[in-house]
Amino acid sequence: MPGLHEFLEAYVRKGALPGAVGLLARGDRVEVAAVGSAHADGSVPMRRDSIFRLASLTKPVTAAALLMLVEDRRLALDQPVDEWLPELANPRVLRDPGGPLDDVVPAARPITVFDVLTSQAGFGFASDFASPAMRALRTVQHDGREPQRFPPADRWLGELARIPLLGQPGRYWLYDTSSTVQGILVARASGRPLGEFFAERVFEPLGMRDSGFTVPLADRDRFTSYYRQTPEGFALADGPDGQWSTEPDLPLGNGGLVGTADDLLAFHRMLLAEGVDAAGQRVLTSESVRLMRTDHTTPASRALGGLFLEGQGWGCGGSVDIAVTEPWHAPGRYGWVGGTGTSAYHEPGSGRIDIVLTPVAVDSPVPADWLQEFWRFAATTD
Repeated sequence: MPGLHEFLEAYVRKGALPGAVGLLARGDRVEVAAVGSAHADGSVPMRRDSIFRLASLTKPVTAAALLMLVEDRRLALDQPVDEWLPELANPRVLRDPGGPLDDVVPAARPITVFDVLTSQAGFGFASDFASPAMRALRTVQHDGREPQRFPPADRWLGELARIPLLGQPGRYWLYDTSSTVQGILVARASGRPLGEFFAERVFEPLGMRDSGFTVPLADRDRFTSYYRQTPEGFALADGPDGQWSTEPDLPLGNGGLVGTADDLLAFHRMLLAEGVDAAGQRVLTSESVRLMRTDHTTPASRALGGLFLEGQGWGCGGSVDIAVTEPWHAPGRYGWVGGTGTSAYHEPGSGRIDIVLTPVAVDSPVPADWLQEFWRFAATTD
């Protein structure tokens, strides 16, 4: 059976990827492979410490930060978010999730911190992209892989508040938007910019040295380019001096971070250790970690957004395996994928961590063939 390096290198040779970094951790044993190039022209070899746009791998970090504020008693899970996010007070709810935007009723109760934390606040992407609500949401919830398109938080929340909720708070799981709101909630409740809070409470304790919302000039030689796949080949979507070279107006809790495979390894090892870092210091309580890895959905709550979950559940900031429909699934497996071609999961039962980072966009909720094959490969690697 080929090793990790051979497995990934085959996709580079086939032209599916210009390069990739893969990491498989089995307890203290870590296998890492850096293959191909950081740029499609082959000019810079991929390295273990190459920096990638993490996209939706940001979501677990944001959820963890919000839970830290719950632990600090700055927030409570059952607390309405109105105090911190007054723009979202007194929301209107669509009578029919697929119906016209003016057919609304008042919300039966306020949106709570728990609703936002578990992506069940009533806003977000559903499986039916053609509905009036989804068309309206796309004018506000822009592509998270383009952070400079987002306005400052006050303006963005005001625009979001004009769109009715798809369901009463707590009724439906919907994708993506709640994580953006989580980031704003962390910043407002802590009284600090989101990047500063992440740095002090998450990145510095865990040694996630290359994680952040921008890439400093001195580190851009390690920053990969980012591409979209076209019939003609790889089309550059963003270069090292592009959208991550300056601070965004709205640091995106749903997808704005950059980082390395080792940064993600440190974060997932902390979760496997029930919230304790490599030095034995507690970063999260074990109760918060269990909350992150507990499925908070039901078949009824997944009815609108199930396309994104493919039969699995959702905890806080990431998916939770609840059905073993593929070889790589395991009950309780936690993590997520990013639309920039990234993936990071850990399995509490076995202690496995599987990470792969590429510079090529994945534009469908259905995972790319190469990514599914990576998961299949990782599941058979001890």
